[in-house]
Amino acid sequence: MHEDFASICGGLPPELCEQLIREEQVIKIKLDTRKFGREVTIIEGLSNDKSELKRIAKILKSRLAAGGTVKEGRIELQGDHRHRVKEILTKELGFSPENIMIID
Repeated sequence: MHEDFASICGGLPPELCEQLIREEQVIKIKLDTRKFGREVTIIEGLSNDKSELKRIAKILKSRLAAGGTVKEGRIELQGDHRHRVKEILTKELGFSPENIMIID
């Protein structure tokens, strides 16, 4: 994400630019059922930067006490954590609640 600051935000400070990028993102949180009825929470639309996704996934896994992974540009967490993920993304990671959609 950091390489894109200059092209997206021009001469703005990196902190301000990162906040602007976060406010423009549309994040989708949905529940998927895998084999044997296991539930997986999927978070899409966060970032194209794999290291940033891994950082966010690590925070979410720690706060939710759940396993998870980063695959194909999205975060997958074991179990149904849709509403708690939204709460963590808004309160702890600074994402705008208006841009987070929980898909039922």
